[in-house]
Amino acid sequence: MKLYYSPGACSLHPHIVLREAGLPVELVRVDLRAHKLAGGGEDYYGVNPKGYVPLLELDDGSRLSEGAVIDQYLADKNPDARLIPRAGTIERYRAQEWLNFIATELHKQFSPLFYPTTPDAVKDAQRQKIGGRFDLIEKTLAKQPYLLGDTFTAPDAYLFNMLRWTEHTGIDRSKWPALVAFYERVSQRPAVQAALEAEKGK
Repeated sequence: MKLYYSPGACSLHPHIVLREAGLPVELVRVDLRAHKLAGGGEDYYGVNPKGYVPLLELDDGSRLSEGAVIDQYLADKNPDARLIPRAGTIERYRAQEWLNFIATELHKQFSPLFYPTTPDAVKDAQRQKIGGRFDLIEKTLAKQPYLLGDTFTAPDAYLFNMLRWTEHTGIDRSKWPALVAFYERVSQRPAVQAALEAEKGK
């Protein structure tokens, strides 16, 4: 498989899931500003018409986009890693509930904060909105180490990815002690460290 990624982008969470699942992968770096593949300079829109990462190319050449979907696909490739509950169980729907919440209510709220043309008043409003989402997540993580309980799963990788973005968007995550503890806990996982190191080194 090939994972198309860009350092610092939201392709980190499927990269973490890949490594947690112990699946072999070839990393393909994308320059998102130029929309070119690193090295050869191929137009990334020719690979993914959506123009963003992550994108997962399967062994048969077919491709999957959308990080929350890629996470589930990869987690299902190695059920023994327990990165997502079994399909059809209420626990699986809880995992999908978190993945959807992070994708729609958290991830997309960050977007305006990365654009220099976004007015300061809009950025302040977005930070407030994100803070409200963190308030909700804080209540869960104050009671248990991970979003689904005692076990690290794919939604945790996605949340970790989003928490890294607070460092570049003027959000002080120290307001949420359970989130801080979660971030430190996940940071120590070997698969997380390996993913961060691999993206830094390419």
